[in-house]
Amino acid sequence: MIEGGLAALERRVAEDLERIAYPRSAWVPPRRDADGRRVLDVLIVGGGQGGIAVAHGLMRARVANIRIVDQAERGLEGPWLTYARMATLRSPKEVNGPDLDVPSLTFQAWFEAQRGADAWATLNKIAKEDWADYLLWLRRVLSLPVENGVEFRGVEPAGELLRATLLHRSDGRVETVLARKLVLATGIEASGRWWTPPVVEALDRRYWAHTGEAIDFAALAGRRVAVLGAGASAFDNAATALEAGAAEVAVYCRRPALQRVQPFKWLSFPGFLGHFAELEDAWRWRFMNHLLSLREAFPRETWDRAARHPGFRLETGAEWRRCETVGDTVRLETPRGVFEADFLIVGTGFDVDLPRRPELAGVAEHVALWSDRYAPPAGEENPRLARYPYLGSTYEFLEKQPGAAPWLRHLRLFTYATTVSFGPSGASINAMKFAAPRLVAGIVRDLFREDVETHWESLRAYDLPEFLLPGEEGETAPVKPVLDRLVGGRFG
Repeated sequence: MIEGGLAALERRVAEDLERIAYPRSAWVPPRRDADGRRVLDVLIVGGGQGGIAVAHGLMRARVANIRIVDQAERGLEGPWLTYARMATLRSPKEVNGPDLDVPSLTFQAWFEAQRGADAWATLNKIAKEDWADYLLWLRRVLSLPVENGVEFRGVEPAGELLRATLLHRSDGRVETVLARKLVLATGIEASGRWWTPPVVEALDRRYWAHTGEAIDFAALAGRRVAVLGAGASAFDNAATALEAGAAEVAVYCRRPALQRVQPFKWLSFPGFLGHFAELEDAWRWRFMNHLLSLREAFPRETWDRAARHPGFRLETGAEWRRCETVGDTVRLETPRGVFEADFLIVGTGFDVDLPRRPELAGVAEHVALWSDRYAPPAGEENPRLARYPYLGSTYEFLEKQPGAAPWLRHLRLFTYATTVSFGPSGASINAMKFAAPRLVAGIVRDLFREDVETHWESLRAYDLPEFLLPGEEGETAPVKPVLDRLVGGRFG
């Protein structure tokens, strides 16, 4: 442990946050329901990195009347300790996101406080377990109110508010809460479904699993495993199976060669990450159609992790055209011949499809998609991209039919499904420092605009003098209570 360690860092965090706390006043007028209970200003669904970043930004903006819920147990938010089977993050170690540019809140500061600057200098990439621990530290040191084991079941309009339904998994209790704004910060899988080719989907589930699911890798010891897909997740799962003792693991790629160029490294610059969303639709579609049509490349460490095993094999130009079971064996027909395996792992990615999400019943049918707002030119058609939601400038849902569901403007999406509208954003560490402040600014803007009459009346009634003149009542009153009134805010 480094001298002072985390305790010293946490004192520094408190000092830093104190120095940048201006303006301090609570400024959002409270709203109450029919029973006199205060309505939430913001409900955040998802307590992983995205939800933490948004909550951090809101608290900095003095929007503190929030709740954060996550269906997972504490520490299992996001993919890091579940289906993320890589050894390290794929982002460079210098990446910063949910810290929102506070140096003492960066991963580097957290890491060095425990292991020292020399350990940081020699670190290649961030271990996924360290990233998960860091996120837990962030939510603790920032006092973010994450409630675990609480599942979001749906939302509907309630006048000018939203009525959300929550299920408490510990006791089965169903709760309804009213909120002015709702943020869906639920990562990747909550915007549709993990996609599986029909030729595999028709097989008995005993013979296959998707990379986004729980997999009993120990049961694969001594067996032949076939992995479909040549992206990073497919290779992570192949390596995990080999490390668990699989006798043979073959990765099948439909393309004639691996994608070894990582285009997402190209776009990691402030112009793109900060202003892609402001481009015309034609440019946004063109960029993302190209980027999302490429299989994302993976770092050399991922290749080496799998390729060092003698039981590893890569088969390119080998799309699975037919899959069938013969006894306990799965036969795979490809353009390169017939192969056999005992178990299949499907790493074919994710399909954005909002209507498939039961928690979005009553919402998804009203949401504008890219197919509703943009017709690409010949040669640039892409049905999968067309199903992505077409979002407003600060991540809000827009109506498919204007006037049919005006309450959608109170819902903001911060998931992988934001990609066509914003580029890497809702599920990307690399873009979080640009994306989260944009979303937060939209909520702060809307809360202010919606209460503008209240603010106007408050201004007209504001009569606190800066000082008292001789002879005025209370002229000898101590200065500190007057300052306390100023600092305490208008609605605190």
